[in-house]
Amino acid sequence: MVEVRGVSKRYGAKNVVEDVSISIAKGRITSFIGPNGAGKSTLLSMISRLITKDSGEILIDGQEIGRSKSNDLAKKISILKQTNHINIRLNVRELVCFGRFPYSQGRLTAQDRKFVDEAIAYMELEDIEDKYLDELSGGQRQRAYIAMVLAQNTEYILLDEPLNNLDMKHSVQIMKVLRKMADELGKTIVLVLHDINFASCYSDCIVALKDGKVVKEGLTEDIVDSSLLREVYDMDIHIETINGNKICMFYG
Repeated sequence: MVEVRGVSKRYGAKNVVEDVSISIAKGRITSFIGPNGAGKSTLLSMISRLITKDSGEILIDGQEIGRSKSNDLAKKISILKQTNHINIRLNVRELVCFGRFPYSQGRLTAQDRKFVDEAIAYMELEDIEDKYLDELSGGQRQRAYIAMVLAQNTEYILLDEPLNNLDMKHSVQIMKVLRKMADELGKTIVLVLHDINFASCYSDCIVALKDGKVVKEGLTEDIVDSSLLREVYDMDIHIETINGNKICMFYG
């Protein structure tokens, strides 16, 4: 599991993340929710060691991430940021091959190619694997990036706003695939999500953050609660249960 203990991050005089302690269960989907500036993306980036923490500990399977070699950590945990800027023109297969870099260092073996083939098939990209990324729709491109992460074959997958700029159809498609990855492949998936209803329908656990602090963490059904969400978002949110899912109404 991932354990975050008393972690803080400051930028100048501002505490972006302040004394956060959470536990992330294995084989489940955990979503970070909260308003802008709550510290969600910063916390995710610290867990993956993309940015350094100022204090506290982050342990993955009992080992502090600061003591891990970068290449060893890249075999255990993968992250997909909101903005993926790759300056060279790649097709889908070439992008997915990047996921094998911690193992291959750029020289792909037969086993590496097997992981790439499986990731492309899992994300149903076979028919467009030769297309260039700039020729794809937003949903197709996001599936390609998730295939790259899948080819990396890490137990822990961190995704920072994976539904950013996607329409409803592609957002549902991505969330269904992530649910499948947790259920079928046993992946531990941690997401930053803006849409509380996607978090409610597809997550096992939710961490609610505000002003860099944890308001509450727990099972989804316990977090999707009107009084708790009022505390997080400073607004009244009515909750209806539809098809067994708690749906938040906040339009008026």
